[in-house]
Amino acid sequence: MQPIVLITGGSRGIGAATALLAARKGYAVAVNYTSNSLAADEVVRQIRDGGGSAITVQADVAVESQVLAMFDKIDAKLGPLSSLVNNAGVVDVACRVDTMTVERLQRMFTTNIIGSFVCAREAVKRMSTRHGGSGGSIVNVSSAASRVGSPGQYVDYAASKGAIDTFTLGLAKEVAAEGIRVNAVRPGIIATDIHASGGEPDRAQRLATQLPMQRPGTALEVAQAIVWLMGVDASYTTGALLDVSGGR
Repeated sequence: MQPIVLITGGSRGIGAATALLAARKGYAVAVNYTSNSLAADEVVRQIRDGGGSAITVQADVAVESQVLAMFDKIDAKLGPLSSLVNNAGVVDVACRVDTMTVERLQRMFTTNIIGSFVCAREAVKRMSTRHGGSGGSIVNVSSAASRVGSPGQYVDYAASKGAIDTFTLGLAKEVAAEGIRVNAVRPGIIATDIHASGGEPDRAQRLATQLPMQRPGTALEVAQAIVWLMGVDASYTTGALLDVSGGR
C-alpha cells in the first residue's frame, strides 16, 4: 500500500521541498496551504508531472473546523494517513518582548503550538493501533531558535518552538507502544521566504558569516532529514530532536 503523508504549510519553503522529496520516495502527498492556492497547485503539478500522486488541502491550522475538514478530505481522497509533517508556522517582525501585543502572541501560539497539537491529535486517531490504525510517524518542524531564544528578534517564536520540542518528547512516549514514532527537526538559518514574512528578506545571507559552516542551509537539506525520520530507515528513532543547523 502506498504511504500517505500530510504536510502542513506544504506550498512553499521547507514544506514544498519535503512534499517534492516525499513524492520521489513513493509517498502520496497531501499539500496543505492556508491561502496561496497557486503555490500549492504548482507543488502538486510538479509531483504529478514526475509520476507521483498528490492533492491540495486548504486549511488554516489555527482553525479547528478547517483542520477537521482537511483530514476528512484526505480520508476520502487518499486513504489512511501514514505520516504527518507539522510544518505550518508563522513568524513576525523583530521586536522585544516589552513591545509585543497580545494579538501577536495569540497568533503566534495558536498557529505554531495549538495548530500542531490539533493536527497531531487527528493523525493519532487515524494511525494509532489503539484506534484501529496500523501505526505511522509524525515529524514536527521546530527551530534552533528554541535553543538560542532569539533575543531582540522574536522570543515569542522561539518560545513556541520550545513548546514543540516538549510536545515532541511527550507525545513520542505517549504513543510509542501504539505504532507511532514522533520526532522533530530543528532547522537553523535556512534560505527560504519565511525571513521576508518577518520583514528581513536578506536575513539568511546576512547572517551567513556568523554560522560555523559560513552559509545558510537549504530547504532540501531540511527536507532530507524530515523524510528520513518519516520512513522505515528511522524505524527505531522516536523522541529525537534533530538539529539541521550547520553547527549553530
